[in-house]
Amino acid sequence: MEVHLPVVLAPLAGYSDLAYRRICRELGAGFAATEMLLDRTVLSGRTDCKRLTAGHPSDHPLAGQLIGSEPEDLAAAAGRLDAMGMDVIDLNFGCPVRKVLRRGRGGRLLGDADRAVRIIRRVKEATGRPVTIKLRRGLTEDDDGSVCLNIAAEARKLGVAAVRVHPRSVEAGYRGRADWSFLGRVRREFPDWTVIGSGDVLTPRDALRMLGETGVDGVAAARGALGNPWFFAQVARLAEGGELEPPALCEQAAVLRRHFAYAVEVHGPRQACRRMRSFGIRYSRMHPSPKAIRAAFVAVRRPEDWQRVVEEFYDDDSDWLTG
Repeated sequence: MEVHLPVVLAPLAGYSDLAYRRICRELGAGFAATEMLLDRTVLSGRTDCKRLTAGHPSDHPLAGQLIGSEPEDLAAAAGRLDAMGMDVIDLNFGCPVRKVLRRGRGGRLLGDADRAVRIIRRVKEATGRPVTIKLRRGLTEDDDGSVCLNIAAEARKLGVAAVRVHPRSVEAGYRGRADWSFLGRVRREFPDWTVIGSGDVLTPRDALRMLGETGVDGVAAARGALGNPWFFAQVARLAEGGELEPPALCEQAAVLRRHFAYAVEVHGPRQACRRMRSFGIRYSRMHPSPKAIRAAFVAVRRPEDWQRVVEEFYDDDSDWLTG
């Protein structure tokens, strides 16, 4: 599997659904992952699982990101995702959300390395797809990174295709600055393995800076790409020596309309309005009058409201003052 641009769309719960992935694909994202999938949800086959795993011919290569705590459940869920046509199985050992940690999932597994390795082994046995893992520097702020590196080393031995590392601890969550020097340490520890970095990649320039400073093979963009699906094309333009220019209002309008249409296909009109309000707030940051746009998107309740906002605020002839 080859991805030409070394910047990928990271999974974000509540955001990286099929609709947003399609938009990001159209604007340069060569690789993406589903929203985080609980193993039991995948095994249940419920309606929400079908929505979370919905696919499209343009949405490849795609990783199905799994979270859980029991090796057998995760192996069974990986087999289901394999049968659904996921190109990669991604195991999340880094989520810092409290309700996830309370159930022994996500980042909690950095405190139970043996269980993490058992999970990797069973998932590898259950699927012929490439398996990747997501790790953080450690469980607590006092962790020196050795547990993360040890799990990574065992994963490498078991044939895991790549590791994505967020250089904050689970305890830190998203507070403070990400310690990119730890990414360089991981790169030096595993010079012949695919290492992807994440953390504080908020702008296209950050993505290029991480690649240059740490030596990682790729960068995962999460918050930086929210409301800016042009992120990936902007990275490519900067890498080629071009200038970083925001999209024209008419281009923003076209993307907003397509994104909403894709959301309706996945979620239906009513649910699409609810989800797209959050996206609208994010998109508003690129508009010359962000405060007015934000308020307009918050008020969206029906599909025609969304279309009205786009028509009213994204006219290139409008004389908008910065809000």
